[in-house]
Amino acid sequence: MASETVLVDEISYPSKITTNKPLSLLGHGITDMEIHFLQVKFYSIGVYLEPEVVNHLQQWKGKPAKELEDNDDFFDALISSPVEKAIRLVVIKEIKGAQYGVQIETAVRDRLAADDKYEDEEEEALEKVIEFFQSKYFKKHSVITYHFPANSPTAEVK
Repeated sequence: MASETVLVDEISYPSKITTNKPLSLLGHGITDMEIHFLQVKFYSIGVYLEPEVVNHLQQWKGKPAKELEDNDDFFDALISSPVEKAIRLVVIKEIKGAQYGVQIETAVRDRLAADDKYEDEEEEALEKVIEFFQSKYFKKHSVITYHFPANSPTAEVK
């Protein structure tokens, strides 16, 4: 039996994947930017979590999606919940790994700095991320998977 799929800007995402445990597609979208009146799409993104994540989000049960979209506490609870998570990123516009690594580094550094959590340890970890992507080249439809095991402070990149 084939798994159901969801189309995200013409890119197919399975509704379920299995890493250590079965994970369900709970969110998806694209990253894009307007450049000289053209909408340029960079990546499509699928976010997978264990269905048990709902047990850690009970205080938001029944809230409208629109209200949750802007709720930092909800996203903090979602991210910190002790369940397995995965992010599947599919490249729409090809990019050098070095450029991608710098984009990741900038986004993570800025977020950590805004929360006053950017120290030497985080800087060293981000340097490893940049180094990992340095020699890569991502063609259209390349897949990058970030896997976050339950109760682990580290992620695996595939």
